Amino acid sequence: MIDQIRRSSRSIGANITEAWQKRRYTAHFISKLSDADSEQSETQHWLRTAYHCKYLDEKIYKELLEDCKHIGAMLGKMISDAKHWCNRN
Repeated sequence: MIDQIRRSSRSIGANITEAWQKRRYTAHFISKLSDADSEQSETQHWLRTAYHCKYLDEKIYKELLEDCKHIGAMLGKMISDAKHWCNRN
């Protein structure tokens, strides 16, 4: 389970990096940010599972979950305002 959390959380940053490289094309940028947000949601799932299986204490679980939610909110803002980030020379 910890391996799943590691993989999905690392994938968030990797997808954001790919999105940045594809920012010349708005649809590709949004697609990669959407992938990052999906990985963020998966990370939340695994954190919840780890907490309910008593692998994480409540304080750490809540802190990590809030971090994920914050990342998700930032990704949502970038997706909704993609034109601001794309096609800038």
